[in-house]
Amino acid sequence: MVNYKFLNNKVILITGGTGSFGKKMLSFLYGIKKIKKIIVFSRDELKQSELQKDFNSKKIRYFIGDVRDFDRVYKALNDVDIVIHAAALKQVPAAEYNPDEAIKTNILGVNNIVEAGIMRKVEKIINLSTDKACAPINLYGATKLVADKLITAANYNKGNSKTILSSVRYGNVINSRGSVIPIFKEMIKNNKSITLTNENTTRFFLTLDEGVKFVIQSLERMTGGEIFIPKLKSIKIFDLIKALNNKNKVKIIGMRPGEKIHEMLFSKDDSRNVLETIDHYILFNSAQNLQLYLKKMKKTYKKVNNIFDYSSETSIQIKKSDLIKMIKKLS
Repeated sequence: MVNYKFLNNKVILITGGTGSFGKKMLSFLYGIKKIKKIIVFSRDELKQSELQKDFNSKKIRYFIGDVRDFDRVYKALNDVDIVIHAAALKQVPAAEYNPDEAIKTNILGVNNIVEAGIMRKVEKIINLSTDKACAPINLYGATKLVADKLITAANYNKGNSKTILSSVRYGNVINSRGSVIPIFKEMIKNNKSITLTNENTTRFFLTLDEGVKFVIQSLERMTGGEIFIPKLKSIKIFDLIKALNNKNKVKIIGMRPGEKIHEMLFSKDDSRNVLETIDHYILFNSAQNLQLYLKKMKKTYKKVNNIFDYSSETSIQIKKSDLIKMIKKLS
């Protein structure tokens, strides 16, 4: 159970604040009355103006800017207590084709958040990562792995700064913009064959609400340097298609550049430095920092003893019947 009192009188900035996650996080935080101010930081003025129609309040400030621009980030972080960093270029094929753009946003942008945040004496910075950052084979995953490393390294090499920095890593968000469900629904609507890269493909999924709540829980728990990973079920994409529609033909088109059949949230090598709780894992960059964390914490955390990949292939899969119920709720 999260105690939202830790957010009382805080100024919170959300980068990528007009994206699917950013909007849901804004909605959640807006409901916590004692938050002092919420700043929506993004580069799209149209999306900001549309969002302002739903959330028009003196409590919310809309700030146009790009995480690539250090001066703008530094200005935006004036008097900010907490940063939720959700801005990223997320599309795998787009990142493969435009690697320099992905690097500028996903790596240099994170570095700007880190440096400006420490200079502005921000209390907490939490970075949104992805399962594609684990053993990456595509540029998007590689940039997000570097971002994770930047956050962790900054936390342990910040000198006298009191800013603490951590990351949250999870899988695909169900029904978010650009995710597979809206794409499949469009194909079904237009009576087209549903394209699938590989019939064995699996993915970790969670809802936007689950993602937002896990980030808030992690904000409350963080001491700095951790990567928080929720325990998630996985979905076989072929089963997801069948749950959406049983009529349309499924066309197997082969793997795209940089695509995996299965995703991982941590690898066998990572598992040596992982703690386990009832509903989540905590990944550390070294055994030493894991031990320091255990000494700090009052709660009892169990070290993962087995060497294993936390993979969408081997994790518990959502049943087809539950998939159908889940999709009905999304409609």
